[in-house]
Amino acid sequence: MFAFPASPLRALSLMLTAALALALAWSLAAEAADVEGSKDHPIVGKRYEGSEIARYEQSEFDEYNLLIKPIKQRGGLEAFPDAAQAVEGRVTRIQYAAPAEQSVAAVFRSYQKALEAAGFEPLFTCKRDDCGKNAFAAVIKSKHLLYSRDYRYLAAKLPRPEEGDVYVSLFVGMSDVGGGEFFKRVLTQLDVVETEALAEKMVVVDAGEMAKSIDATGRVALYGIYFDTDKTDIKPESKETLDQIAKLLTDQGELKLVVVGHTDNQGKLDYNMDLSKRRAEAVKQALVADYGIAAGRLAAWGVGYLAPVASNRGEDGRAKNRRVELVEQ
Repeated sequence: MFAFPASPLRALSLMLTAALALALAWSLAAEAADVEGSKDHPIVGKRYEGSEIARYEQSEFDEYNLLIKPIKQRGGLEAFPDAAQAVEGRVTRIQYAAPAEQSVAAVFRSYQKALEAAGFEPLFTCKRDDCGKNAFAAVIKSKHLLYSRDYRYLAAKLPRPEEGDVYVSLFVGMSDVGGGEFFKRVLTQLDVVETEALAEKMVVVDAGEMAKSIDATGRVALYGIYFDTDKTDIKPESKETLDQIAKLLTDQGELKLVVVGHTDNQGKLDYNMDLSKRRAEAVKQALVADYGIAAGRLAAWGVGYLAPVASNRGEDGRAKNRRVELVEQ
């Protein structure tokens, strides 16, 4: 018997079937390379192409020190407490091993773009020498990456007022010592912290309640004036509280107030003192410019984190400490 050649359509169908089978095999192989029980983080997105998950840890609730400044000498966070921002929530730590022959710069840039696309805002970024070399890497506590001849770092934040903010620590490097499976492969330590939104929303204090508090204690604490991190621009959602302050001053024509800014303890004292004063000045100027309050009835001051009303060790306490107070002159 003679074998007749397959039609072009039949040949194409066979080729597509083979290609799909090969792609499925590659996919299964990639998944099989991941450590058991691991997965990509759904908020951050996809991994660098061809990477495998080498280590995976998750805690439903834990504290985490997010590095936001260099650590140039030994001593870690005990010697450099201002180098970290303390956050807490669900903590996921994933270590990826990239395919061989990839560069640190290429892998880092890929994750950086993915985070930008997901809406993350950079808080701090550095390269090995600028970060602090091995002294900085030691605080990351990533297996295989303590000694890295080349690494990049990024701390970023995804603001989510209703659900809770998300923080990311991205450390991409290549081990400089040792051997074995991960020697001379680019490794990525991706740590994700999902914070929880405050269970109780800060309510707007009306002019009458402000007056009662000032009569009783000489002051009133307000949580309805909002600023972006490290900025002094008053956010639009602050208008309702500003309306009530203006009503208080209008109803009590002889009342004079000091607007006092307060911060949490993240960052150095001098910086927070200046930031809190500039925020208080912004509130004063808004009342003068937008509501016609006489400037002579208002003063502005800032005390940074020197007058806390709660512990700064957790986000709930820090949220209570970030406030504006009105103090009777």
